[in-house]
Amino acid sequence: MLIEHNREKLIEAVKFFALHTKKLGKTKLYKLLYFLDFTHFRDTGKPVTGLEYFAWPMGPVPVELQNEFPNPSADWDGNCTFKKVRTQAGEMLAVNATSTFDGTYFSKRELRIMRELANEFKDSTAEQMVERTHLENLPWHQIYEVEKRKQAPIPYDMSLRKQDADLMNESISDRQEMLTILRT
Repeated sequence: MLIEHNREKLIEAVKFFALHTKKLGKTKLYKLLYFLDFTHFRDTGKPVTGLEYFAWPMGPVPVELQNEFPNPSADWDGNCTFKKVRTQAGEMLAVNATSTFDGTYFSKRELRIMRELANEFKDSTAEQMVERTHLENLPWHQIYEVEKRKQAPIPYDMSLRKQDADLMNESISDRQEMLTILRT
């Protein structure tokens, strides 16, 4: 289970996207959460929700959340509903907020990224969101199409450009070396 603070952030992020986008089903939601987490990780080295995403045929899927939808935890009560609805394209799991969004769990950067994503994808369909996650050079494409590791986890560090990843790894090595020196 997600640690409590990440869980609160996840629930609030889902509410935010339910309140600020149209036609929010689970596929569109997964892509919005993926973009939120991977964009924030690229900028700061930390995801927002702490979800782990896997390379499924329709794009990145947070399997832990996917597994929860058939029987949502009690902490969704009063926050969101998940209801199957019929659409022209078939059946979808519609996500709706049942309370107001609480932004106090988020940094200014996290809120900015959520607003930008909601604005960019407000009217997008699930199919359009899937197409966006399948673009070449994005992490899902690398894992699923290039490396042929279907259903495999998508590492967050794939959101970094090569030079950024090298700098981050160098910084981690420097910190570990410093800790070793201080311990001796």
